[in-house]
Order: sequence, then C-alpha cells, then structure tokens
Amino acid sequence: MDTSRKEGGAGKVGARARSGPLAPGAVVGDGRYRLLAQFGIDERADAHLWRARDGQLRRDVALTLLVGDPADADAARLARRTLERAAHAAKFSHDGVARVLDVLNLGNGITSSEGLLGIVVAEWTKGSDLVDLVADKPVEPGAAARMVGALAQAVEQAHQSGLVLGLDHPQRLRLTPDGALRLAFPGPLPDATLRDDVKAIGGVLYLLLTGRWALPGGPPAIPTAPHAPNGRIVPPRSLQPRVPQTLSSLAVRTIEDGGHGGIRTSSAILAVLDQAAEEEERTQLIQQVGTAPEEEADADGAIWTTKKPVRDSARRRKLALGVTVLVVTAVGILAWLGMLAISFFQESPDSGGPTVNVAEPTPTAAPDPGGNPAPPPADQPSGGPPVKPQTVNVYNPSGEGDAPARAKNVLDGKRETFWRTDEYRQQFPDLKPGVGLLNSFEQSVRLSAVKIAADSPGTTVEIRTADKKNPKFSETRLVGSGELTGPDNEIKLSEPAEGRYVIVWITKLGTDGDKHVTQINDLEFIAAA
Repeated sequence: MDTSRKEGGAGKVGARARSGPLAPGAVVGDGRYRLLAQFGIDERADAHLWRARDGQLRRDVALTLLVGDPADADAARLARRTLERAAHAAKFSHDGVARVLDVLNLGNGITSSEGLLGIVVAEWTKGSDLVDLVADKPVEPGAAARMVGALAQAVEQAHQSGLVLGLDHPQRLRLTPDGALRLAFPGPLPDATLRDDVKAIGGVLYLLLTGRWALPGGPPAIPTAPHAPNGRIVPPRSLQPRVPQTLSSLAVRTIEDGGHGGIRTSSAILAVLDQAAEEEERTQLIQQVGTAPEEEADADGAIWTTKKPVRDSARRRKLALGVTVLVVTAVGILAWLGMLAISFFQESPDSGGPTVNVAEPTPTAAPDPGGNPAPPPADQPSGGPPVKPQTVNVYNPSGEGDAPARAKNVLDGKRETFWRTDEYRQQFPDLKPGVGLLNSFEQSVRLSAVKIAADSPGTTVEIRTADKKNPKFSETRLVGSGELTGPDNEIKLSEPAEGRYVIVWITKLGTDGDKHVTQINDLEFIAAA
C-alpha cells in the first residue's frame, strides 16, 4: 500500500488541506475510513479527494469529501444535490468510471462534528495521477487519442442513461496501468450538465497534448491555456507543432461553446478519436517498415528483426493506379499509330497523317443599326475589369487556419505557386464545416464573378461577403457557389454583390487517394459592369 506517494502531493493543494482537520491518519465516516493521502481539491464544490482505508472491509477506497458548515443551508442543499447524483451513478458500470460503493450524508454515516456535508465512496483506481503524467512534458498525440477513448466511451454510455459523470477536473482522473483514463473520484457538481462532460473530454485532450488546462476551475498546479487576442483558445498545434490538425481542431471545437461547427456530443468525439488512432498506427507502421531492422528499436529496447514485407494497402493502390495509367497511355499511343497507318494508305502519298478538321472561327457580331456594340456571346463572361485585393488570409472560424503562410500565393499571378489545405482523412463537414480564403479590398467592391485557378476537381466552393475583417460565419453572406471541375473555373454570381471582404469558402474538398485536400493556384475577382 502506497501511503507515502502523496507526502509532497498534499502540498500541491495548498495550506488549506494541511491546516484543517483533514490530514493523513484522520478517521472520517463515523470511524470507518482512515485517510491515507490527498490527491487534490475541486475548489468549485470544496470537494477534497482522498485515498483512504476501509477499516471494515480492509480495502483501499477513493473518497470525495464535501467539506462545509452543516449550518450553511445553501451549502448543505448543494451537497445534497451532489450526493443524489452520485447515488444515481452507483447503478452505472463502465471501466472508465470507478464504481460508487456508498454515499454518506449527515445523520447517515457522518456526524456534525466532522465538518463534512457528505462523502462519496468509490473503489480505488490503481495507476498514476493525470497531473503527474503531464508535469514534465505533453503526451504523444497518438497516445493521447487512445487515452481519452475509454473516457469518451464512458461518457457516451452514461449520457444514454441520462447520467452526468462530472469529470471536468483533472485531479478527479487517474491513468490506469493499461493506459486508459478513468474517473477515479465521482461526484458531479450540483449544476453540471451533459455538455460539461463533453467539454471535459476536450479539456482533457488539450491537457494531454499541451500540459495546460483550458477549462475554468482547474488546479493551481497546472498552467492555464493561453487565449488569442480575440478571446479564443490558442489551438494545441500552435503550442506543439507535432500535434496533428485533426486532434488540435477536435480539442478546440469541443471546448468552445457555440459557433459554427462546434462538437457537442461524445459520439462525434469518438468518431474523430478512432480516426486519429488509426492514422497514428499507420504512421508508426510506415516508419517501422522504412527503418533498417538492425537500427530500429522499440520503447522497451527490443530490436525489430522482421524482414518480411508488410502488406500496405495504400501502397498497393498507388501501384495499381500507376500501372493503370501506364496501360492507358500505351493503348493511346498504339491507337494513334494505327490512325497514322490507315491515313497513309487511304490518302495521297503526300499526306502526313490523319485529316484534322479545324472549326470555323466564331464570327464577330456586328453592331446593331443604332450603332450600339453587340452583347457578348452567351458562353463568354460578362463584367468589368479585374479588381485585386490588398491582402488575403486563411479564414477558419472554427479553429486555426490551414497553411496561412501560403495564402498570399493565390494573388501573385503565378500559376506555379499555390495555397493548399491540410490533408484530411474525413471529408467536410464531418471534421469541420469548411475553410476558406478571406480577401480584403481597399474599399468596397461590386463583383460579378470570381475566377479560380485550381488543381482539385470535385471541390465545391461558396463565395461569401462580409463587412468586417474577422467575421463570425453567421455574419457572412452567401452570394454565389459552384464546383471546381478543371484547372480554370469561373463562379458567376447570381447578381452583382458588394462588399469589402470576400471569402472563397470551401465546403467540400477534392480527393487525392484516401485523403481529402484542395489546392488553389490563383484567384481573380471580376468587377460588375
């Protein structure tokens, strides 16, 4: 039994725990539970988290002690609400949540002299503190995704039963020996909601990826997450560049309230976590296969000596695609040579190849009798001259932008330069609603069309206008839309639209193998005539 584990740990929660009656060796619960070590304080409810020894059943338990004055009617009422919710959770069973063994209140296991309003007794969770896990450095992204998986599953199952778990405090969680996070100290706050549980998963993921806590009411031992000047949480990827875009966006969209594209259910979190875990496994497999056997060692020091090739489905698909392209090219060449041979025998000896029919040039329409110029043909765009924005920035109201340093390439007039989105395993809007380019003009312009040079067929875009530089998505106006079908595309607006800020908003990405990505080489904005 590890009773010395938290001698320094009690110091983490401040002098309040040391100077009060709750100290290692003290007995609570009408003499049944002897306190061993303190693991934290959830100051929002004055809930002290302890490991204790059950003197009757001779086993270690986790105690959530609700400290307060029994004469304080409001405090007693809130404590009763917490105890009621904990009692309901006693019927819930999941590996991600410690089982509630008993709930004690005043007159039922607690005397007024103990200075307690209630006790939630749960089975003890072996393992390590979540706070200690991230004290030295953040967790590897792939491991972080797997760790919170069990927690998200527990939330999903609990919510289907109408239960709130109350896991939005890092000291209530512990890491089990098999690497899964577990709610070790149950006892939801009186006003906790289902949404708070979902946000807590995002907060835990943020903590694992950055070592910082992004929700209110965290312990002093953990630094708080930084915020951008606009008040939004700085994405994990900005703090730790190795964090994948998928996990970074997931953490931010889960934590933040409201907005366009927020994640509000545990089932949505599970879908993204599963995808991220699969990506990490594939990445590790590729790295292992590409490393010489005598040089590759795992974390335990074991040497990789397997020499048989690994069946890589992605590689097979690429190889098959290459062979298909080669075959099609060969057939095309043979067909062309056949046409040359046929032409040689059918035409005169002077003929140098098959006859090529050249289309007649389109006649230019003459002015009408009144001298006015004829309107342009129906298949040609009408409008005024191009107008060029002053600046362009990546627009992503649900998180950080994709490749912001390359955004300027779409206005340089060079087809060889480009802006490219991140590569996504899931198509929009599964992961996020979209991403775009916000173009800022010196003054309001009146547009009739937007020309897009791109190399991502299948991409769908919307043209939106706004009145300010950093608009919320709800503050933008849809003025046109279309699909990119080739290298040169023109999105005609249904009617001339006016605005100083124009957003080319991507709602569906192009497809490249098993990835989704869009590349834009140039943008040109056509003024209304």
